[in-house]
Amino acid sequence: MLGAISFPNISPEIFSIELFGFNLALRWYALSYIVGIALGWFLIAATLKRPQLWPNDTPPMDKSYLEDLLTYIVIGVIAGGRLGYVLIYDPAHFIQNPLEILMIWTGGLSFHGGFLGVIIAVTLFSRRKSVPLPQLSDVIALAATPAILLVRCANFINGELWGRPTDVPWGVIFPSAAAQDCPEVVDILCARHPSQLYEAALEGLLLGALLFYLAFRRRAFKMPWLMTGVFFFVYGTARFLVEFVRQPDAQFRGPDNPLGWALDFGEWGLTMGQILSTPMILIGLALIITARRRAQ
Repeated sequence: MLGAISFPNISPEIFSIELFGFNLALRWYALSYIVGIALGWFLIAATLKRPQLWPNDTPPMDKSYLEDLLTYIVIGVIAGGRLGYVLIYDPAHFIQNPLEILMIWTGGLSFHGGFLGVIIAVTLFSRRKSVPLPQLSDVIALAATPAILLVRCANFINGELWGRPTDVPWGVIFPSAAAQDCPEVVDILCARHPSQLYEAALEGLLLGALLFYLAFRRRAFKMPWLMTGVFFFVYGTARFLVEFVRQPDAQFRGPDNPLGWALDFGEWGLTMGQILSTPMILIGLALIITARRRAQ
């Protein structure tokens, strides 16, 4: 506790205005998605301008397709993220309150659900526009990393998705964290791992830098599915590891399960995040091996 860092006093709202009786606000969380998608758009456009990056020196699609692709991706992220959260993390609550499923402005988006939604949306786009799915998937893997970085930073600003109690010098005291989650503290809040920033660094910054290097320096687009495989593997591994210090959702914790295992093996267990990340790791390895064998 001696080296704990107080949570910075940053409002989740950038600004708000009263208009016709309604309070309209721009939040950091919403802005992170907007800026992340804009940066992803820029990265995709930059790759399409460089034919030498692609197999046979031919980009997979025309730049005019970008607007339609963006629409598909936004729908996939929102619909998949919300349905994933509803079905995976708190189905009992939403069965009793079905109208809350549509209230996405109250929070509650699952990355893995949004990820699956994007896969479905991109597959449909590929078939409708006759764009090769491997190359399309590879370029979206690169474009997704800025949004991941910014959204995780917004999670930190919101003071949500914090980590487990810790005594490391960089532990952060989150005001919204419940004191009873710290077994050694009774009346005060304890320091926690800033797991949002861990994910921002690993899943956003590190993964983004690696994919950027592979795409523009190693011409990885010439090996279809390689970029996608690296994304799956690195993201899945990073999320799996961060789960060891990330506080599981409240619905998975209780007196008999204080560590929040979604799958309990007695002496140890797996959180829901680790369960969902394991297939990503295996699929990523399979795609990397397949891409390299085809290239050889």
